[in-house]
Amino acid sequence: MTATIVDKRAATGALIGLALGDALGFPTEFNDVPTIIAKHGPWRQLPLSRHAFVSDDTQMTLAVAHGMRTAMDRGVLAPKRLERPLREEFVNWYQSPDNNRAPGNTCLRACDLLKDENRPWQDASQIGSKGCGANMRVAPVGLAPGLSDEQRAGAAQLQAALTHGHPTALAASDLTARAVRLLAQGTEPAALVGLLRTYARDNRSRYHHTWLGDLWTRADDSTPEEFVARGWDECLAVLDRLDEAVRTADPEADPCVATGAGWIAEEALATGLLCFLHFPDEPVTAIRRAACTSGDSDSIACLTGAFAGAYRGADAWPTDWADRVEYRGDLMTLGALWDA
Repeated sequence: MTATIVDKRAATGALIGLALGDALGFPTEFNDVPTIIAKHGPWRQLPLSRHAFVSDDTQMTLAVAHGMRTAMDRGVLAPKRLERPLREEFVNWYQSPDNNRAPGNTCLRACDLLKDENRPWQDASQIGSKGCGANMRVAPVGLAPGLSDEQRAGAAQLQAALTHGHPTALAASDLTARAVRLLAQGTEPAALVGLLRTYARDNRSRYHHTWLGDLWTRADDSTPEEFVARGWDECLAVLDRLDEAVRTADPEADPCVATGAGWIAEEALATGLLCFLHFPDEPVTAIRRAACTSGDSDSIACLTGAFAGAYRGADAWPTDWADRVEYRGDLMTLGALWDA
């Protein structure tokens, strides 16, 4: 029987898992695998620090979650209704003294421009950037209840586009939210890559005009369909790499070798999924594998944690880990709201 979000508290599981992955990967980022092992021991025993601090990945996930909650409290989720609270949350994050966790340059540049309330958000978007900052924060869009496919896709792409305007950032964010949603609904991991590939093909030439406005005109493409297809094609290519890696890659090896280092959006999606799909029934092992990588370890691990938590639910995570992760209260409150 297909599990529901209420059955297993998938929203709580995904949000806590995302933060735990982030907290595991934050100390290992910018290190290669031999260095991580020399510092922390075998990857299967990678410890969670006593003070489980997170990076900007969790901070910005909370910004998206609060923006989504505000917009949905005001009525039916729509572009204008979501844009304002998202923009406010991003600027608040940008100006916060706690924004000291090695944030990405694209997010910093775009949020600085978003401070000007008279500036169209499309003029703040960094049209050439497809960094993983676009989709490491999108899990709340996959978890929020009661949305249509169009609303979920539009919201996922809009939250990405406020900072990262490259079409691959939009497509990878849409796919990431889709993966979280499917897993929360009980999709079996073995079917996931095929479903994502079908979704990408079905949406390859669909530009969400009502959500994105004239964003596409900032690029050099002739039409909005040509613009968005570039992003979906890059995501389809990385899904092919992922499919091969799930079947042939050694789980003991650095997953970045198979699907990419994760600094860019489509590779963060693929490598985060690879770590989850190697260990779908071992969520702690999955985020440890993701954190012990040569690439963008915190972003890869936070995505892995979101996928594993959406699939396994809140009971996926050791209580003593969940109890000490930073921002636990905020994460639990949002998770309980959406699980209910």
